[in-house]
Amino acid sequence: MLAEIFSYVYQFADVFAFLILAAAGLAIIFGMMGVINMAHGEFIMCGAYVTVSLVHAGLPLPIAQACGTIAAGAIGVLVEWSLVRKLYKRPLDSLLATWGLSLMVTQGMLIIFGSSLPGIGTPDGSFSIGIYTYSNYRMVLFGCAVAVLAFIYVIFMKTRFGVHARATMQNASIAQATGVKVGNVYALSFGIGAALAGFCGAMYAPTMTLIPTMGATFLIESFVTVVVGGANVLLGTAPAGILLAIVRTGLNGWGGQIVGQIGMLLAVIIVIRILPEGLSGWFARRTR
Repeated sequence: MLAEIFSYVYQFADVFAFLILAAAGLAIIFGMMGVINMAHGEFIMCGAYVTVSLVHAGLPLPIAQACGTIAAGAIGVLVEWSLVRKLYKRPLDSLLATWGLSLMVTQGMLIIFGSSLPGIGTPDGSFSIGIYTYSNYRMVLFGCAVAVLAFIYVIFMKTRFGVHARATMQNASIAQATGVKVGNVYALSFGIGAALAGFCGAMYAPTMTLIPTMGATFLIESFVTVVVGGANVLLGTAPAGILLAIVRTGLNGWGGQIVGQIGMLLAVIIVIRILPEGLSGWFARRTR
């Protein structure tokens, strides 16, 4: 009985980690900045490809993962400066522009690296409880998801930059009138979101086959988690991850992965229908 309970908790932690790590960067770029970033999956792919390439070159995995995260963040700042900066308050234009970027990057990676990249294997071994065997690395991913949530809270709630960022997202004109360098805030916020996406790819690189279209694996879960969480990423992302992880884990055990995926999407539809502003909007109304 204990082994079955732990198995469910482990699967919940695994799904929760996937949803949070995949959605964290998009929660900042889409949830806070209002940019519909269809290239989010490609930032995740960037982190994964850089990580695996550097491991093959001889770097230790943690250093390679840090480099993958930094590379995605740096590219994010460049993309914000060269493409996205003129598209704020124009969500459809930002959607089309980032979608075009996504297509170009995917095809470019296919031409440069081919249809797949050799993997590096999952590190850290495994442990057993009862008749079940579990990967230690999956628990590391869960710890990273919790750490990412804590990082987002600290950076946007406990720092001077966070105050400037929240002021800029609410009213850029007034923020600029008070001396905030709005352009720098936008660039750094977009870079943080891209870096978190790269971190997701870097952390999941050892667990999956790397192909140019791998970003699509993360994109749907990212968007549904952010939409269910609502505009306030500091308040809604974690509850959204918990809710969707519970639904998906329960249905995975009952009917398999496909049923779990379908059930999670149905849960998203129900939540959006009942709570159009997401979980954070509901929490905000309850605390007034």
